[in-house]
Amino acid sequence: MYKHTNLKIYGRVQGVFFRYTAKEKADEFAVTGFARNEEDGSVYIEAEGEEENLDKFTDWCKKGPSLAKVERVDVTESELKNFTRFEVF
Repeated sequence: MYKHTNLKIYGRVQGVFFRYTAKEKADEFAVTGFARNEEDGSVYIEAEGEEENLDKFTDWCKKGPSLAKVERVDVTESELKNFTRFEVF
């Protein structure tokens, strides 16, 4: 089943290549959407894909790249937006 998930990732997640590594992982797991830095220091991601792939991507986001220190990830489901690729803003 194809799903849409919103993730808000807190901790040391800016300035550690989180968004760009997330794009690599999204491409690896066939997940589309986007990642952007937020003013509060978090990273916001909207992601779509097959449920199994989206779960793998979400699990990766809970760890992040090696320089990151993820403290918390808020996950909510939302309506599909039919993204065609994963972008970094």
